[in-house]
Amino acid sequence: MQAIFLTRYRWVILAVATFAQACACFFVQGFGSIAINVQSEMALSNWQLGMLVSAAQLIPIIGLLVAGELLDRYSERFVVGVGGLIVGVALCLAAIVNSYIGMLMIFTLLGLGYSTAQPGGSKSIASWFAGRQLGFAMGIRQAGLPLGGALATLILPVVAIRYSIQAAFLIGGVVAFLGAVLFMVLYRSPPVRKISQARSINLKLAVASRLAMATEPSMRNIMLSGVSLTASQYSISVFLVLFLHTSLELSNELAIAMFFVVLGSGIAGRIILAAWSDRCKFGRFYPVLVCLGAVALVLVLLMFLDTKNLIMLSILMVLAGFFAYGWYGPWVAYIADTAPIERKGFALGMAMTVNQISVVLVPPIIGLSKDSLGTFAYGWGALALVSAMVLFSTAKKSNKALSVKG
Repeated sequence: MQAIFLTRYRWVILAVATFAQACACFFVQGFGSIAINVQSEMALSNWQLGMLVSAAQLIPIIGLLVAGELLDRYSERFVVGVGGLIVGVALCLAAIVNSYIGMLMIFTLLGLGYSTAQPGGSKSIASWFAGRQLGFAMGIRQAGLPLGGALATLILPVVAIRYSIQAAFLIGGVVAFLGAVLFMVLYRSPPVRKISQARSINLKLAVASRLAMATEPSMRNIMLSGVSLTASQYSISVFLVLFLHTSLELSNELAIAMFFVVLGSGIAGRIILAAWSDRCKFGRFYPVLVCLGAVALVLVLLMFLDTKNLIMLSILMVLAGFFAYGWYGPWVAYIADTAPIERKGFALGMAMTVNQISVVLVPPIIGLSKDSLGTFAYGWGALALVSAMVLFSTAKKSNKALSVKG
């Protein structure tokens, strides 16, 4: 009877983890939908707008590593819950701050809580699911990120236009609180899993073993692909609405609708691609390689995009969302499947930390290129070139690894 209950309860865990992910990512992933409002009300350049996103992703460069280590020692219930509460507090504070410098400081605090959202939820799913169900479950959970962004795209622009951007920040804070509380109330660790107790460790050996993971071929593939795809995803997330509005002269409402299509397609992409990774005869990493190639193609098309045809735009947005957001499902499943169980949390944290470097650096660079050169085309082109180079490099390494195993 208990076994049946646990089998069913893991789907409750999946639902709660997905909901918590959507709530934690609600504002950050939906920020692009109110980027025009924020830029207008605060009189910001594209570079300054990109810096706001970088501020929210700055602390996670270290915070993800810390969160990963905490997850290897303590319950996800505590780590993820507290992180969500910090996100909520930060966004509520943002509702009463009017200066750009103050907003940068608040977004930096937001990043402290956001650090736990990605590795924490992924670790909780990896603890309850395994084998051929891991990728599918991880994909559903990772779909929480574009799901939160999609819901935010429906809500935040309406609130920002009807009331103010401060009201939009407040809504984001309330949603983050809701997700954190629900996760802390409903999440339970698997009964077969023993939470490691605090104990004295050899710090030198611990650090050496963690750093040694970065030299493993699988981790190199993970980090290279992650950095490239994260840069493309966040550039699309932050600047797509602005690009469609300023370069193609679409109305703000239509540009936001196109962004919603991207996020909706991203939800499907994360689930479908992760499920494919469970059964792909070429291994879990192959879907990530497919995403690298597809994203490179989409970015090239964005470079030369010069049409207002809604059918063509919608098709391109579907492809952009499916691959530029969908890659994360199989990517995380690959990490969870290959990392040693006692270092799974740190492996997730380390891979996501490397991703954060591109999140911090790339949006301001893309914004600065637009301010300096007057077009987003050069930014899209640079991202496409990086994706193609990483595809070539990681595909060669993956083929070598497969030939060695064969």
